[in-house]
Amino acid sequence: MARQMDINPTPFSCPALLIAGCASAQGKTTVTAALARHHARAGRRVRVFKTGPDFIDPMLLEAASGAPVYNLDCWMVGIDGSRALLCGAAREADLILVEGAMGLYDGEPSSADLAATFGLPVAAVIDASAMAETFGAVAKGLKDYRALSFAGVIANRVAGPGHAQMLAASLPPDIPLLGVLFRAAQSFPERHLGLVQASELEALPAMLDALADLIGEQNLPPVVSFVPCQTPLPGRLLAGRRIAVARDAAFSFLYRANLDCLAAMGAELNFFSPLADELVPRADSLYLPGGYPELHAARLTRNRRWLDSLKAFASTGRPLLAECGGMMVLFDALVTPDGTSHLMAGLLPGKVTMRERLAAIGLQSLWLPQGELRGHAFHHSQLDTTLAPAHECAPHGYGRGEPVYRRGPITASYLHAYFPSNPAAAAALLTGTG
Repeated sequence: MARQMDINPTPFSCPALLIAGCASAQGKTTVTAALARHHARAGRRVRVFKTGPDFIDPMLLEAASGAPVYNLDCWMVGIDGSRALLCGAAREADLILVEGAMGLYDGEPSSADLAATFGLPVAAVIDASAMAETFGAVAKGLKDYRALSFAGVIANRVAGPGHAQMLAASLPPDIPLLGVLFRAAQSFPERHLGLVQASELEALPAMLDALADLIGEQNLPPVVSFVPCQTPLPGRLLAGRRIAVARDAAFSFLYRANLDCLAAMGAELNFFSPLADELVPRADSLYLPGGYPELHAARLTRNRRWLDSLKAFASTGRPLLAECGGMMVLFDALVTPDGTSHLMAGLLPGKVTMRERLAAIGLQSLWLPQGELRGHAFHHSQLDTTLAPAHECAPHGYGRGEPVYRRGPITASYLHAYFPSNPAAAAALLTGTG
């Protein structure tokens, strides 16, 4: 049974800012990282959050702020869960930054919903590379579309000082220009699922320092008060249980909140690297998270020690939970974008083929006897299998529900589950009782 967390009814206050955009690819992560690095270098304790389901941006933002980054979302994380995270940050930080997702008003729930729910002032990032006076019109539209606390705008990819002056002059008097990043600023490289992972960027510290220099002197945003709420703590459902967790550049899509949740339920987490050809460690359960196995398929195929240990683990009947990329390596083959077929574990029948087009995106939930477990799907691969689904996820709003496959002790799906949304269901999947 879940325990109730003791709370202090006194609100916690901290300067806070939500960095949104008028669309995707405006440079929100670049700007958020620049602000985080700027304030962290000034000696402030900065806590950064990412709106919505995302694994890659938080890695970069952790490097910029020097502190763990968690996700906020009014549906997947929940309002109470998001409030608890914000309260925890406000209790110890000098500044809270929240990076939005997509455009400010895009999605259900949107970044605007999060800002409205928690009274977060919004700074809108606008790619100004191909506009002049229209910059002011876009800024005014973002501000007036809905009643939010609108702090101002940040111009990205600006051609030079003259262009910056033109953009500033286009703004209405009630919309300040909070900052400018010139076109020469180095942006983070991208690939099919988003930005390149922080661990792959050798020059990342220098990039972050350069961005902090370019963003210029910044004042602290307005102070926001966060009222604590009573949040249930998960019971010790995994007490004494050892869980092996794959974690490296191929299996890196791990919510920090998921690991925290498993630990809070009493699990001992043993991490290992399939890319380093490490054996699956001694454990009662195995968790294969998502990531980029397609980028490392040839190496994973050659790493027979880890593949053989994976097969040996599955043969014992102990629970194995695999999400997205973790699921992909369980099938017979993985076909990379160049058409090469790489042999995988062969624990599930079929093959996974990488495609150029996005195959699925959106919030989803899985209903189990323990209730609803929320999460999301986001993948470019297509699965061909004769295996019949044991369950089907329910999409939140639109799209098709992802199938969930079961074979013996294996549970596999494209769903990236957010464990704190239902710790009991997550525990059931990792104990074979779900």
